[in-house]
Amino acid sequence: MKPTFTTARSSMFALPLILAGGMAAAGGLAEPVAPPAPVAPPPVVVAPGTDWTGFYVGGQLGFGDLSAELGGADAVDDDETGALFGVHAGYLYDFGTVVLGGELDYDGTSIEPSIADAIADDSFEVDSVARAKLLLGYDAGQFLPYLAGGWAQATTSSDTAAVDGDGDGTFFGGGVKYLATPNWIVSGEILQHQFDDYVTDGLDVEVLTGTLRASYRF
Repeated sequence: MKPTFTTARSSMFALPLILAGGMAAAGGLAEPVAPPAPVAPPPVVVAPGTDWTGFYVGGQLGFGDLSAELGGADAVDDDETGALFGVHAGYLYDFGTVVLGGELDYDGTSIEPSIADAIADDSFEVDSVARAKLLLGYDAGQFLPYLAGGWAQATTSSDTAAVDGDGDGTFFGGGVKYLATPNWIVSGEILQHQFDDYVTDGLDVEVLTGTLRASYRF
């Protein structure tokens, strides 16, 4: 009976060791659990801005309305309206929100007012108006609203030479440009011109113009 007791006691001690070894082996074989990979946020899509910087050239069509006074009295029978047609060239620089520019333009006209009978029995023609223009605009994407002002020179002629010559003046106004394609700009513009002491002392001439313009930008 003694050998049987010894074998049983050995088995009792061996069983916990086997169980412990098995658990240790099972723990050693288990693979470590990796933490979940971080998920990148979706990319933010930024709409491309419009850069108005560059040179442009183009043409314009429109109208002009002329009124004049001599010594406080009407110098023409009625305000005279006629067509305008011309060309322009300029440069814009876009600072991000503010746009600055300069432009030269030239208009021929069909404005032909009659001088008031109390002054002379004559009429005269506004042959042309030339301008040197400064522009201050706001970059609103494809739209560019702007203010304009600068120097203007008008040239006139008449049958009796009473209003022949040219005179300098100023103008102010504004407009809106629209970038129809990457290279083409369509715009509208209204300007008020003032010519004091035009050709002769005391003759003050005002001209209101409105034009539609098309420009090619480089």
